[in-house]
Amino acid sequence: MQKVFYFLIFISEILVSCQSPENKSLEPFPSLIPMPKKVELTEGVFNLNKNTSLYVDKEFMNAGEFFIKYIENGSSFKLKKSSEDKGAITIKKNHALSPEGYTLTVSDAGILINAKDASGAYYAIQTLRQLMPIQLEKTNGFQEKIISIPQVFIEDTPAFKYRGMHLDVGRHYFPKEFIKKYIAHMAMLKMNYFHWHLTEDQGWRIEIKQYPKLTEIGGFRNETLIGHYNDTPMTYDGTKYGGFYTQEDIKEIVAFAEKHEVTIIPEIEMPGHSQAAISAYPALGCTSEQVDVAKTWGVFENIYCPNEDTFTFLENVLAEVMELFPGDYIHIGGDEAPKKQWKNCIHCQQLIKNLDVKDEHGLQSYFITRMEKFINSKGKKIIGWDEILEGGLAPNATVMSWRGTQGAIDAAKKGHDVILTPTSHAYFDYYQSNNEDEPLAIGGFLPLEKVYRFNPIPSELKKEEEKFVLGAQGNVWTEYMKTEDQVEYMIFPRILAMSEVVWSGPTKNLEDDYPNFLSRTEVFNERLQGLEINYANHLYEIEGTIINEKGELSYQLSTPISGKEIRYTMDGSKVDSSSKLYNRGIMITDNTTIQAGVFKDNQLVSSIFSETINYHKAVKGNITINPAPHTSYNTGGNQALINGIHGSDKRYGDKEWLGFWGDDVEIKIALNEETTINSITIRFYNTNGQWIYAPRNIDIAYSLDGKKYHLLKEVELYSTDHIVKITAVFDAVNAKYLKILAPNYGVIPEGKQGAGNKAWTFIDEIIIE
Repeated sequence: MQKVFYFLIFISEILVSCQSPENKSLEPFPSLIPMPKKVELTEGVFNLNKNTSLYVDKEFMNAGEFFIKYIENGSSFKLKKSSEDKGAITIKKNHALSPEGYTLTVSDAGILINAKDASGAYYAIQTLRQLMPIQLEKTNGFQEKIISIPQVFIEDTPAFKYRGMHLDVGRHYFPKEFIKKYIAHMAMLKMNYFHWHLTEDQGWRIEIKQYPKLTEIGGFRNETLIGHYNDTPMTYDGTKYGGFYTQEDIKEIVAFAEKHEVTIIPEIEMPGHSQAAISAYPALGCTSEQVDVAKTWGVFENIYCPNEDTFTFLENVLAEVMELFPGDYIHIGGDEAPKKQWKNCIHCQQLIKNLDVKDEHGLQSYFITRMEKFINSKGKKIIGWDEILEGGLAPNATVMSWRGTQGAIDAAKKGHDVILTPTSHAYFDYYQSNNEDEPLAIGGFLPLEKVYRFNPIPSELKKEEEKFVLGAQGNVWTEYMKTEDQVEYMIFPRILAMSEVVWSGPTKNLEDDYPNFLSRTEVFNERLQGLEINYANHLYEIEGTIINEKGELSYQLSTPISGKEIRYTMDGSKVDSSSKLYNRGIMITDNTTIQAGVFKDNQLVSSIFSETINYHKAVKGNITINPAPHTSYNTGGNQALINGIHGSDKRYGDKEWLGFWGDDVEIKIALNEETTINSITIRFYNTNGQWIYAPRNIDIAYSLDGKKYHLLKEVELYSTDHIVKITAVFDAVNAKYLKILAPNYGVIPEGKQGAGNKAWTFIDEIIIE
């Protein structure tokens, strides 16, 4: 009886959003992530027990062995292996199916999996895994004698051939067993490329036998930055830090990945992000001076010098690397390489003349192209960050576009393969919640919903150019992730959304698809608990929105998953189960602070939400901005700048901050009526390490007719604070219109992160008093 009870609970979770019985199809299984292409439910179950036999075609043994071990580890019995095609569970080859695709049929007779290749068979097993009780994820977690599996037909194939996750082990090192665990989690979600960032300014993490000092010296830094890169003064922990993977470790990890149908792409950074290597072998740099392994984050001027000794070194290193990694790709970095030392280097300047290239960017193109020829000669292909476009793209390179999507657009239009991993949608080191208790992160804001609505195919590409988009990946930079738990917290559940983007394809109906995804995520979180994954759970966090309708302001509360009980207060009292129940918008007529929480069975299940609304003189007005904010940083729309709500002090990507890349910004505000004003307050984000600069100056003007404007104030900005707050006070004037001009800072100077790129401007609430 207990067995039947468990199954009824399990199947009810799976079938949360079934269609009507007449068509017997799911819309579709809420708990399957990523969602298969086609799912058809039939009545009944198949019972798996100790007498169940398994037959697997020889080339699909990865799938078969995984399933056998999975059942053995999670239950109290083992499957029987069948040497003949007579097993109750059969995994067979079907040449007619698409690469990596599969069909899965569960019926009275048993389970039949068809696949064209080993990957498809393995992915079918991962889907089957999600049809079985969650208790199987724990060692000996399922103690019943029968595993009941719903009868179903599933047909599935991936939307993109490249479905990746990245991990930076240069800033912080993670042990071999965690790398294997990371790969296993990827594989569960049908992600097939692990981009392993192995070398950095802060540490060299791979043993190279010909150059032992790379790990003996380059693998360890003297100490590590405490707190955030933007903190002043900078402080350090005084503790030597490091580690590396031996070649035997690498072989073990590669073999593990192969069993999980994951290809590893090693990244050996060049010509920049190479200070750890130069610390071990100073002659690799242009100055030949001894430098330390970097102990802080950022971009450093010490980069490889493009001379014959350096090229010999890199070719020898890559020869050993390519022997260890059987995949087709080698990632050579190519990003954030300051050119100051090249500009001051006699050899480099002579080489620019000899090669007849325009400048140092042309020299980097020569560097990358030369390394590509060597890598191609060994039967491999290169991937590089989108900076490899500068100065001319190497002939056969694949471009990984991170500074937005423009790099992917430019490369695809030239016929190059591209992989999308823009900061706006794919950087899992960004904050994922506005909760002030979130662990320290680099900055930014990338909530789950924004990952889910990512479309890897830029709209600027023509239909025939879309074929060059291989897929996308989530990036995990670890400056602020010291522990395995922190890495898992930053990845999950955002990896679930990314896996669905690249396997199922981007959503075509966000309004319907995202709530469905959240329902499946809520169930999937129980599987993550079984796997002891330290996931972030923001499904019950409250979000507030100001609504301005016909001059009336109201404040709406919501949660990502609808139908939750929200209670709130407005008098400063503690929120509890007796607080006022929220059921419609809260009218706002004055400065207001709202506190709220989500309750289930009279118990608080969310963090306490708190929002203060500043009822200033522009809050009922209208605003126009020219040019429009960048599409990646325009969640709140223009009204976010006058809605009475401040953006976060820690993350610039929330819906209250609007971002502009390289643009001079003109803001016009139409007040509700002619109004007497005497001050204007504006906030700018100013974290230069993230390419964000406050303007050098702003102009403020007013008008009564919206045509003729009078200058009110010119304000110059000198602050180095990471939030620059300007309050312009002036003699009272009557105004109905205001205009604010905020010129962009310009090009980021040499020696700074992002040097040579346009600066970002981020603007928060404009308060009119």
